[in-house]
Amino acid sequence: MKEFLCASEYFDPEQTLACGQTFRFERCGGGYFVVSADRACLVWREGNETHVRCEGRDEEYFHDYFDLGRDYAAVVSRAVRRGIPVLAAAAEAGKGIRMLRQDPEEMIFTAILTQNNHIPRIRAIVARLSESLGEARDFSGIRYHSFPKAADLAQKDEAFFRAAGAGYRAAYLAETARAVARDGVERLFPLKTEDLRRELVKYKGIGEKVADCIALFGFARGDAFPVDTWIEKVYREDFGGSLTDRHKIAEYFRGEFGEDGGIVQQYLFHYKRNGPSAK
Repeated sequence: MKEFLCASEYFDPEQTLACGQTFRFERCGGGYFVVSADRACLVWREGNETHVRCEGRDEEYFHDYFDLGRDYAAVVSRAVRRGIPVLAAAAEAGKGIRMLRQDPEEMIFTAILTQNNHIPRIRAIVARLSESLGEARDFSGIRYHSFPKAADLAQKDEAFFRAAGAGYRAAYLAETARAVARDGVERLFPLKTEDLRRELVKYKGIGEKVADCIALFGFARGDAFPVDTWIEKVYREDFGGSLTDRHKIAEYFRGEFGEDGGIVQQYLFHYKRNGPSAK
């Protein structure tokens, strides 16, 4: 096993894992057991330090997964300097949030499941899919299953996904699995963000907001800015916006925040959902 740490106030495992980016984690002792694709780690906080324990071969993977190469102090500083009260408050309240750099295949399928759904149900569906088709693995005595490859999901019909609890999204998962298995995701990496978004919405069940989530968390595109009900609320109430089209609202925020946009979105989403105005 390999253990490394991040001595920073800008990495809080609880804030990072609980904000809806990922659905494959469980409380374990004083920290969390986290699964990504076919790898796992333990992450916990001690004072001002966050520790990560993983297999030696996975150290670089989880260093990247938790986005430890980015200067989050600089991101927060830039946000505060904008002089926008809600943004300064959101950045301070959510400064422990990290943008998780997740497996793109897994992100495509889990993002489809987020539509009109809630976190406990999404986590249960993902667990069923993994237990049915993933590879059984062991991490220091903790048993887990890898997330299925698109090629394995593509062998299943709509009924399989319905049995897993996906509901109407079952048809989306079945068709998209076949498309991803056929075309792969490697072709998407070189694309500019706008072109990536256009390709993603071609998959069944992926609209603009879901495409932005996949671009942000699955392809590490910092200029992706998912717009949901909470972000619309921020836009109207705190930025004085009058646009009603979510595509145009996303364009507005991308223009404002550029490559910091995805992280700013997480700060604003977390603050609006959990902050004083949510009470």
